[in-house]
Amino acid sequence: MAYEIPLGLKPAGAKPVAVVTGASSGIGAATARLLAASGFAVVVGARRVERLQALAREIGGTAQRLDVADPASVRELAERVADVQVLVNNAGGAIGLEAVEQARDEDWETMYASNVLGAMRMTRALLPKLERSGHGHIVFVGSIAGFEVYPGGAGYTAAKHAARAVRQTLRLELLGRPLRVTEVAPGMVETEFSAVRFRGDLERAKKVYEGLQPLVADDIADCIAWAVTRPFHVNVDEIVVRPRAQAAAGQVVRRMVE
Repeated sequence: MAYEIPLGLKPAGAKPVAVVTGASSGIGAATARLLAASGFAVVVGARRVERLQALAREIGGTAQRLDVADPASVRELAERVADVQVLVNNAGGAIGLEAVEQARDEDWETMYASNVLGAMRMTRALLPKLERSGHGHIVFVGSIAGFEVYPGGAGYTAAKHAARAVRQTLRLELLGRPLRVTEVAPGMVETEFSAVRFRGDLERAKKVYEGLQPLVADDIADCIAWAVTRPFHVNVDEIVVRPRAQAAAGQVVRRMVE
């Protein structure tokens, strides 16, 4: 489903520009496709360049290698983008499911670097251009892990709690300026998320979604596209979206998929 950009959000003579991070797969790629279909010129950023270039060709967008954990990479993207109206901070993810007593420093540091520092760097770098557009919108792809916890998830939930605090603080700091801030917080979404968390163990990743119908990337892209295409006086602060079979991070019902 594509959305129509409100007339007041369209710069004269050009498509509005959206930047999507972590766009080589999953939610990022689905969001890029839907925003392109809705009339945005989309700049996609990620580390996996071949996938990124294929996506850019598919949607008529622009690919830019991006590692949000690398300040120089963020600066390079920001310098190459002249105008931006929408930033989707999607890059992030989880690594491992170890208890705190078995936690690996490098896993926690990686999660914090992408989920928190990466979103901060991208927002800081593009904020002047977003504000200059007169209709800027910053979207954080969060998680229910930003307000719930579960055994083995301390590293990821700590990072997502921090990212949520950044989003909430930013909303206060930008009050009165021509900028909107939204967080979309999904529950279980079947993407590469679990495969990455379990370090490529596809069998273990598959078991996460067995016996239930999880969300898919397009469901989250739909939420993002809807939020950014509302009239500009409307700020959708937060969307929490879960599968019907999930009521909380650790509360799911598993049965045959309908």
